[in-house]
Amino acid sequence: MESSEEDDDFPSIESITSQSKIDSSYQSHTEKGIRKVCCELLDLKDAVENLCGNMQTKYLAFSRMSEEVVEMEHELVELKKHISAQGILVQDLMTGVSRELEEWNSANGNIGDCQQDPQVDELQSSLLSDADNRKAMFLENIDVLLAEHKVEEAVEALEAEEKKCPELKGPGDTSSMELSSYRSAFLKRKSMLEDQLIEITEQPLVSILELKKALSALIKLGKGPLAHQLLLKSYGSRLQKSIELFLPSCSVYPKTFPATLSRLVFSIISVTTKESGLIFGDNPVYTNRVVQWVEWEIEYFVRLVKENAPSSETPFALGTASNCVQASLTYSSMLETQGLKLSKLLLVLLRPYIEEVLELNFRWARRAALDVTEIDESSLLSPRSMSPLSAFATLSDSVLVDSGMKFMDIIEDILAQLTPMAVLHFGANVLTRISQLFDKYMDMLIKSLPGPSDDDNLTELKEVIHFRAETDSEQLALLGLAFTILDELLPLAVIKVWSLTNESKELESENIVPNASITAELKEWKRSLQHSFDKLRDHFCRQYVLTFIYSRQGKTRLNALIYLGGEGADLYWDSDPLPSLPFQALFSKLQQLATVAGDVLLGKEKIQKILLARLTETVVMWLSEEQEFWDVFEDESVPLKPLGLQQLILDMHFTVEIACFAGYPSRHVHQIASAIIARAIRTFSARGIDPQSALPEDEWFVETARTAINKLLLGTSGSDTSEVDEDHIIIHDEMVSDSDETASSLSSIESFKSFASANMGELDSPVYFTDPEG
Repeated sequence: MESSEEDDDFPSIESITSQSKIDSSYQSHTEKGIRKVCCELLDLKDAVENLCGNMQTKYLAFSRMSEEVVEMEHELVELKKHISAQGILVQDLMTGVSRELEEWNSANGNIGDCQQDPQVDELQSSLLSDADNRKAMFLENIDVLLAEHKVEEAVEALEAEEKKCPELKGPGDTSSMELSSYRSAFLKRKSMLEDQLIEITEQPLVSILELKKALSALIKLGKGPLAHQLLLKSYGSRLQKSIELFLPSCSVYPKTFPATLSRLVFSIISVTTKESGLIFGDNPVYTNRVVQWVEWEIEYFVRLVKENAPSSETPFALGTASNCVQASLTYSSMLETQGLKLSKLLLVLLRPYIEEVLELNFRWARRAALDVTEIDESSLLSPRSMSPLSAFATLSDSVLVDSGMKFMDIIEDILAQLTPMAVLHFGANVLTRISQLFDKYMDMLIKSLPGPSDDDNLTELKEVIHFRAETDSEQLALLGLAFTILDELLPLAVIKVWSLTNESKELESENIVPNASITAELKEWKRSLQHSFDKLRDHFCRQYVLTFIYSRQGKTRLNALIYLGGEGADLYWDSDPLPSLPFQALFSKLQQLATVAGDVLLGKEKIQKILLARLTETVVMWLSEEQEFWDVFEDESVPLKPLGLQQLILDMHFTVEIACFAGYPSRHVHQIASAIIARAIRTFSARGIDPQSALPEDEWFVETARTAINKLLLGTSGSDTSEVDEDHIIIHDEMVSDSDETASSLSSIESFKSFASANMGELDSPVYFTDPEG
């Protein structure tokens, strides 16, 4: 059993094939296969070579056939032209023969119809048949040209046919059925040609040359109005595409995009106007259509500027609007050489937009300038020594100086955004708004001065006062700051911008002389600024004088009682006549104020004289208008003496001489003092006092007033000034706000020097920017 199993697993040696047999068998099969494969590859190689050769041969044949086709096309075109020329010759021949036959028939009109030659009828019928053939060939030729879009050749062929057959142009005589059908076919093809030309003009990528050719072809076809309409439509679409590509970048360049947009719009307008003139000439109909189209585009341009400009409340809005005015008016002036005057239209369309921007910008400027709590840190970091306002920094609250600098920074930022064209056309509006802003700033400064305000227009300034000028030096610093802005900084900032307008070359094209109009605007603006400053100055002077006149208990120090008492009957015989004590105190007060002003307002003699003159004027104005003062004299129960009249007249002369001596003579002070003297004389005369006998000459009052000034300055007034009652002592103690020392006399040599320091130059006229009488 075991031996049989082993036989199955391991066959005998006789059943094993030898290696040599295996090698010989497989080697013969492999060689045969390889030889067969090699033969197939060789056959494939030959087939590929044959195929390549056939392809090259066929490609050369194809190229040769293509060239032959092109040549054949050219030959066909030439053949068509030749056939057309032959057809024209045949038509001319037929027309000539027909004309000869008609002439011959008319010459032989006496011969009856019965005698007509049958050969002539046959010839005429053949000629008519030939004419029909020529027309058919013409229509076929036009159809070919239309199919090949050879519009120029088609237009020439139609023009030539219309010249040969004039009845094709107008209604003509269409009684003949053949002529009517031919004319209908002719007009149909003409309409098809017009449609092709219109399609060319409406293509988005049509070149200018192709457009002009198409428009010229339409004009030749008698479609001039349509061609002009297509011209405007084509350039309008070009402009629209340019604008659509440009608008996304407006937000990137908010201030300068109007200039680029203006260039796009006005360049297309210029090109359209030129092309219209070249193609259509100076026909008024076409010119009016161009003007109307230009007006539409200008309105669209302004609307685009408004829609894409920054918000009118932002600081960039004014710069954008100014650049729009500058660019658009400059380009429009260039178009005037082409007969287009668009400046007025532009100004009409832009004015509401510019005024809105100005209104909102100055409204923002007003809030910023009057809000002293939000001072820009960048302005505080700027060197104060560079600003003329820095002189007041050590004499007043820093908030005051910071507010002045902030005010000027806001004004300069606004002015920096204006362009010459904007200044020329909207400068008056800007100046008016600057003066209004300055007026509001003066109102704010008035609130910083002591004393209640009597102005009703200050109801808007109810916010908390962030700084208060209490002492004389602080009040004078406040006035000096306002005057510096008025007299130096504002005019300098404005003139710097307005001078650029005078130098602008763009204005030459508008034939405008800006100097005259600008000068008038600036004068009116300065008068407005002066009026606003006068409110501040008058408020200070009024409160200052009222504080001098009224005591803390509300009693009037300057009253009529000082002219009712007194010893003696006549000042003329007094060895040492002096003005009344209140006017001596006034003299002392003005001396002290002049001393402070010389320090605070150093180098600003002009404002010093203005303030001292106005203070003196305020005193006499109060005396002139105080009815209670005059009621005392008019009361018949009160006894009057000539001495009182003399003293009052001396006080008035003394007041006038104070102003003259200190170097700020005022015609207005002299006039008011003269009016007071005249009224006093009338009042005393009505009470029975004869002025002729009671009053000395005017020269005596003048000399006495001058002598009194010298005495007070030298301190030689004696015991008279020392006998000042308690009320008048209060005058002196209360009013000296900048000194803690009590002077032993009303004047001194030192105060004289300070007081005379105001006399830096003689004033031949009242020291006002405007006439004080007006």
